[in-house]
Amino acid sequence: MRAKKNDTPPARARPKDLDKAFDILEDLWGNEKNEPLLEHNEPLDGLVLTLLSQNTNDRNRDRGFAALKSVFPSWEAVASAPSESIAEAIRPAGLAKTKSERLLQILETIKASFGEYSLEKLKIMEDDAIRKYLSSLPGIGAKTVACVMLFDLGRAAFPVDTHIARFCRRMGWVEETLAPEEIQQVLEEWVPPSRYLGGHVNIIEHGRGLCRARNPECPGCPLAPYCFFAGHKNGAS
Repeated sequence: MRAKKNDTPPARARPKDLDKAFDILEDLWGNEKNEPLLEHNEPLDGLVLTLLSQNTNDRNRDRGFAALKSVFPSWEAVASAPSESIAEAIRPAGLAKTKSERLLQILETIKASFGEYSLEKLKIMEDDAIRKYLSSLPGIGAKTVACVMLFDLGRAAFPVDTHIARFCRRMGWVEETLAPEEIQQVLEEWVPPSRYLGGHVNIIEHGRGLCRARNPECPGCPLAPYCFFAGHKNGAS
């Protein structure tokens, strides 16, 4: 039975249809069977890429990152450059001044921690220690930490971006007001770790393809029978 208009969507308890929803997403997008290759040999690259993704889209993020790597041959070169030069390189990613200053602070912190501009040593650390260290870096939040852990270190984490937060709220899995970092926590409790990477990418593709912020294609979505938002939108019971 779909939710009625005045119903409150279920929250916090593991959704009974979660596994079914992940199966449907996999049938649609197939990223569990064919996991995308998203890792970087140097985890610092992944950290900076995710830093540049803040408040912009993937296309502009990638343009900014490519320009940065083109202008500066190494992270040592970035660390010794004026923030204005870095800002000019990453301008396509937006918020260039803020991001360039944070990047310099991050590089300084990493050099002080490991004696080099590299996060390779994270690969031999325990998950909790990795989370604690990355979270201590300037301007680095839960999503960036989880992205580096999942994509670049192969650790168990479920990053929550705008697509995943919107999807979970629409499905009725969490409250509308639940913050992304809290959604991450519940997903990491509910979802089997083996489904983290493919499931994460499947939801993002679904958010771009069908479950868009504007004009979502609810009538054609195979998840509609399980979705609080679709039932609420259609007034179904």
